[in-house]
Amino acid sequence: MKRALIWAPLALFAIVFGLAAAGLFKPADRTIYSAMVGKPLPTIELPALLPGKPGIATAQLKGKPRLLNVFASWCVPCIAEAPHLLALKAAGAEIDAIAIRDTPEAVRAFLARNGDPYTRIGDDKASVGQLALGSSGVPETFLIDSRGVIVKQHVGDIRAEHVAELLAALEAAK
Repeated sequence: MKRALIWAPLALFAIVFGLAAAGLFKPADRTIYSAMVGKPLPTIELPALLPGKPGIATAQLKGKPRLLNVFASWCVPCIAEAPHLLALKAAGAEIDAIAIRDTPEAVRAFLARNGDPYTRIGDDKASVGQLALGSSGVPETFLIDSRGVIVKQHVGDIRAEHVAELLAALEAAK
């Protein structure tokens, strides 16, 4: 019995090492998803950020599937997703936006540098619209079906490999 106990520390080390290695190779998904997915779009009334582009009003976001992108000019991943949003727009997607804690000058410069895929841009200086959506950061994109129900949330920047998936989801949301 005493001979078997001599191997106990090595066995314990092997178990702890195995658990740590499993955590490193397959980390847990720590993404925070919105509780609003599957629910009607909450009431959001945000004024226009830029002249010539309407703001965001919940009543205007029904009738046609669309993407609602939460972004900011100061957000580096938002720059990375800009060409993919333009690709979605070119493929026929209607994209609206909520600009988080931003200024008209900064957003105007951001859109001039990176392209403008947005139909509407709401000015959300206090993150009221963002919080109503259950968004926890930027960029995030919500897919809203024609009835005004949030059917999908994309957390993080949209990349090339996500474009076809989002177009298919928009088609399914009609």
